[in-house]
Amino acid sequence: MKTITSQQLPSPGGHYSQGVVSGNLLFISGQLPFNPRSGTFPDGIEAQFMQAMANVEAVLRAADATMANLVNVQIFISDVEHWSTVNMHYAELLGAHRPARSIIPCGKLHYGALIEITAVAELFSPEQGSLQ
Repeated sequence: MKTITSQQLPSPGGHYSQGVVSGNLLFISGQLPFNPRSGTFPDGIEAQFMQAMANVEAVLRAADATMANLVNVQIFISDVEHWSTVNMHYAELLGAHRPARSIIPCGKLHYGALIEITAVAELFSPEQGSLQ
């Protein structure tokens, strides 16, 4: 097991790593929509979605990977009413790339966030060679 830390993000606030590589998989811990510069959440579900995905991308980059390496994404939202907005922006962001995905309405999230995103990425495929 190898831990992954993005210097672009604040240190984790709990006992966990931003990412962990096991075999050819990168497991990305839940990313809240903290803006790394301000330490605050942007307003609204759209901006929070984009910030949380940018934080996921920062962990991917720290492992020499990109959004194209994603194989599974779990999106926790505070209210089911956010589902269609999140789905629309997710489709725009990922385009033709369609990893397995769940959107889970779960109620209140830590610090009052509207969204939290976890993900799994494959760091090796025969077509691209090892990214580790």
